Amino acid sequence: MVNGTTLSQAFNKVLPPGVTLSGGLAGDGTDFIETMVGLDTPPASGMIVAVGLCGSSLQIAFGSSGGWSPFGPKRTVTASHDNVLQELDGKLALDLYKTYLGSEADALPASALRFPLNLTPPGHDNPVVRTILSIDEKEGTMTFAGDIPVDSTVQLMRASYEDLISGAEEAATAASQDSELVLCVSCVGRRIVLGQRIEEELEGVRSIFGAGPVITGFYSYGELAPSGHDRKCQLHNQTMTITSLSERAV
Repeated sequence: MVNGTTLSQAFNKVLPPGVTLSGGLAGDGTDFIETMVGLDTPPASGMIVAVGLCGSSLQIAFGSSGGWSPFGPKRTVTASHDNVLQELDGKLALDLYKTYLGSEADALPASALRFPLNLTPPGHDNPVVRTILSIDEKEGTMTFAGDIPVDSTVQLMRASYEDLISGAEEAATAASQDSELVLCVSCVGRRIVLGQRIEEELEGVRSIFGAGPVITGFYSYGELAPSGHDRKCQLHNQTMTITSLSERAV
């Protein structure tokens, strides 16, 4: 129900300088039917919840990493509208995507969580990962968790178990500090790929932080975390995104 790119941009526009934002988009596994969130009220559909923390002794660190690797030819986005991908190289995006998925195409959109897109927007050098939320068989389009600008370069991605676990450890290393609380937001696509080995993702995080902090979190349809030198929040997909918090006497 929400474009994660637009959501993060709206928060960035309103929040004062120096205030960081992290979190994620609620998910319902591979059902893609309905998600509900709430704060001091029964959870409901279509809700956005934000909790603010402040204080001179508050220390926050964050990290986000994936572990996915691109494969296949690079394609150019020739038609799109916000987060709806219409054409790649002048062909219907959904038809082209299905040719790569083969038998996995019958399980769309859930199977797409195993094959996200590596996207490099025009004018940018650093790629981002984008995950499919839904498909439109009639129109031949795909809706993603974030924007897919025209003239972007895209490639399919995949990952091994070891790659994803290493990505979680990289995110933990970036967020590592003498923490009391560690919030982990992991994409549901990672859980699907790792299957019974999903515990190893958290074991990797625990190996970095040690036995001290409380670790909690959820599986998402998109992760929100600061990125870049200006520390503005951006939408990430198919990542383990970690925010660690502590209070230190000043």
